[in-house]
Amino acid sequence: MPDAYADTTEADTAPGDEPSPARQPTEENNPTAEARADERRFRLYTVAVLTLGVAAAAAVSAWLPFHGSVHLWWIGPLLALAFLGAEQLGVNVDVRSGISWTISFTEIPLVIGLLVAPFEVVLAAHVVAGVTTLLARRVTGRVLYNSGAFLIEVTSAFAVAGVVSQALGDPGAVPWLAALAGTLTAPLASTLLAMAAVRVLRRRMRVGTVIRLAGRILVVGFVNASVGLTGYLVISKTPEAWPIVLAVSLGLAALYWAYSDLLREQRDMEALTDVSLMVARSGQQVAARPAGKAGDIDGDVDLDEWATIAERIRDQLAAARIVLRLRLEPDEPLRTVVVGDELPATAQGEVAADDPLSRLPGSHVRHLRITEAGSQIRTALLDRGASEALAVPLRSANQLLGIVEAHDRLSRWRGFGKYDVQLLGTMASHLATALDNRRLLATLRHDAYHDPLTGLLNRPGFRQVAAVPLRACANSVVLRVDLDVFSTVSDALGYTWADRMLMAAGRRMRDTLGPDVPLARVEGASFAVLLADCDAACAQRTAQKLRSELSAPYPVDRLMVEANAVVGYVTTTAEENADRADVDSLLQRADMAVRATRGGEEVKAYVPSMGQIFLRRFQMVTQFRQAIEEGQVTVHYQPKVALPGKQVLGVEALVRWQHPEFGRVNPDEFVPAVEAAGLVGVLTSFVLDTALDRVRRWLDEGLRISVAVNLSVRNLADAEFPARVADSLERFGVPGELLTLELTESDVMQDPERALPILRKLSELGIELAVDDFGTGYSSLAYLRQLPVDQVKIDKSFVFGMGTDLGDLAVVRSIVELGHSLGLTVVAEGVEEDLARDQLEAMGCDVAQGYLISRPLSEERLEAWLQARTVRSLDRASEAVLTLLT
Repeated sequence: MPDAYADTTEADTAPGDEPSPARQPTEENNPTAEARADERRFRLYTVAVLTLGVAAAAAVSAWLPFHGSVHLWWIGPLLALAFLGAEQLGVNVDVRSGISWTISFTEIPLVIGLLVAPFEVVLAAHVVAGVTTLLARRVTGRVLYNSGAFLIEVTSAFAVAGVVSQALGDPGAVPWLAALAGTLTAPLASTLLAMAAVRVLRRRMRVGTVIRLAGRILVVGFVNASVGLTGYLVISKTPEAWPIVLAVSLGLAALYWAYSDLLREQRDMEALTDVSLMVARSGQQVAARPAGKAGDIDGDVDLDEWATIAERIRDQLAAARIVLRLRLEPDEPLRTVVVGDELPATAQGEVAADDPLSRLPGSHVRHLRITEAGSQIRTALLDRGASEALAVPLRSANQLLGIVEAHDRLSRWRGFGKYDVQLLGTMASHLATALDNRRLLATLRHDAYHDPLTGLLNRPGFRQVAAVPLRACANSVVLRVDLDVFSTVSDALGYTWADRMLMAAGRRMRDTLGPDVPLARVEGASFAVLLADCDAACAQRTAQKLRSELSAPYPVDRLMVEANAVVGYVTTTAEENADRADVDSLLQRADMAVRATRGGEEVKAYVPSMGQIFLRRFQMVTQFRQAIEEGQVTVHYQPKVALPGKQVLGVEALVRWQHPEFGRVNPDEFVPAVEAAGLVGVLTSFVLDTALDRVRRWLDEGLRISVAVNLSVRNLADAEFPARVADSLERFGVPGELLTLELTESDVMQDPERALPILRKLSELGIELAVDDFGTGYSSLAYLRQLPVDQVKIDKSFVFGMGTDLGDLAVVRSIVELGHSLGLTVVAEGVEEDLARDQLEAMGCDVAQGYLISRPLSEERLEAWLQARTVRSLDRASEAVLTLLT
């Protein structure tokens, strides 16, 4: 029957049910006030039960007259002892915390009492035994309620037995069938009282649980009553058969104990499953939380989730209180979750460093009793208001994650048992693993959405954090901030110092923007900022402030590194937010604004025309291969002549693109875009093959004209490039000396150690190598002497200024003299006036190229130019040369 000595304060709930209002602290609901209200309702219910019990006992006593006998002097005490023994030998099966089903064998003395003693004697024996047991178990808070329950149990048993006797036609006696019916009524009455108490306390108990409990009570009550009735009848007829009756009773008790163990194991497995599912759901919620700032775990929400888990542990252990002390983040102190009885004021707050329960070694369960513990443990238990406790540390491989404490066992007067210790140890192992996994998951999520160097959001984190504000705010701004000296610092001081500069820049931006503004390092030295509910004027002010802060010198070790920053931003409207609040597209527009900063204008707002420029570049890059196949991309040639003989020595191959939509596209526009897109190999191969094909046809006509092809810095980084050039020369049957490869000074000096082996391989093929735009970069004579170059080309900017600027004239003269001193051929490009040609000729310059001689010509026009302006003659080697006519 339901344990009459239990503190009936909780009820059965399904796994995953929402906590009742009395158990879930909220701002609108005070748990202490709810508990007091529950206690007041239960007191009223106790008065009602006790009043009903007294009234029913008086009515049954008046209905069933008392028949005295001398035998009652020993029958009464014997029945009291029998009731007391039946209670002490009871088998306890928990239903939920505070509600348990106890197989107490009280049906055996009750059925015998119905047969041998009057109502008043049985009632007194049952009440005395019950109250004595309550006092022995120190369950003083429910004495009045349980006394009323005892009265109702015995009263209902005798009332039903009397009714059945009258129905059987023998109102003066109590036949065995009437005794059996009355005995079964007592546990059902007790069960009804317990269920009513659950409703009074506003707890929930599922209908299925009530039906199963009532069924078990009837079955067990019937078996107990049948054993008691059978034993009484057998012994009354055959007194010497009492050993057999005793053996059957002991066997029945053993079966009950085994059955209770099975039920306990089932309940333990259900509890473990429930806790595992709760932890799994909690972990899924952690994984589903959006990226935020440094703390990804919401502490308040997390504590509520752990309170639900603690509630389930309390239910299974039938403990008065469960205390979880958890370290949810690596560097924070233990946080406390309490479920059940409120902790005394001395045990609230942070755990003291010298608290003995928080310093328990290992990870196994300790069963601590105030009567057996040492002075420190006894003091800790007294501070917690507990007489006994189960305590188990939660540990990962290298640190304490928390502590689980279960205080004061309810329902079972003997306290916590070995099954409770085993269950809590298994649960603690699950919880420790769950805590460790959640911390690992939080770390992984933080790393996935944050930049490891600066601690700011990364691009995926910024995308996730910015999505909601962009949709919620009518006007928002996305800024992109670039530090334009980062690569220079990396090259000069190394990446360690550059990283320190980035961290300092991130701190400056965070200090300027405040802690709540989404800020991310999206790549390299580029940062992104979201300003929610901000107009263009606000964006301009913020951008200027950021640029000013980031442009201040950076102290790097003992150096002061001068810096500069550029800011581009894009503003959104309510319509844009509703239609396409795409963080990536906004970042792209802000990047376009950054790229559009020119000539000291460090802050730029995005305008739609910028998008057209980048869309045009995108279209050109994506259409480039097709353009080559369809003949839109062609090669033009600009002649080069010798000074002073004016012989045509060769031509320079220059690429041209006639786009069907954009018209003629300047090489300065599409070549950098093609190079950045990784298509420079395709471009170089096309120009090289086209030029070599032209040289081959000239050779077939008896003309020996060389061709120059420009290289990219990416070609000099391609170890397979010399092999491809050799293959092209062999395929077209062109000797290496008729091919000149031009590379800029800056390309060579960008990574001379890497470029040198490739240039040597090209030189071994007999190819002429020329340094283009010489004098515009940072020249290094030491490297220039190591490079296997054959020509230097004077940049046209110096040639243009020769006639008016003595400085340019001196530079040109110096380059001519330097080139000759190194045994190199000197080529001047950009020759557009006779004066410049005459000056170059006077200096001893070897080759001239420019509009004075010819503009770049298509293949057909070049043939016409050669036919119209040159005559063919044969020298002693029978080689054809072309001489320019004056």
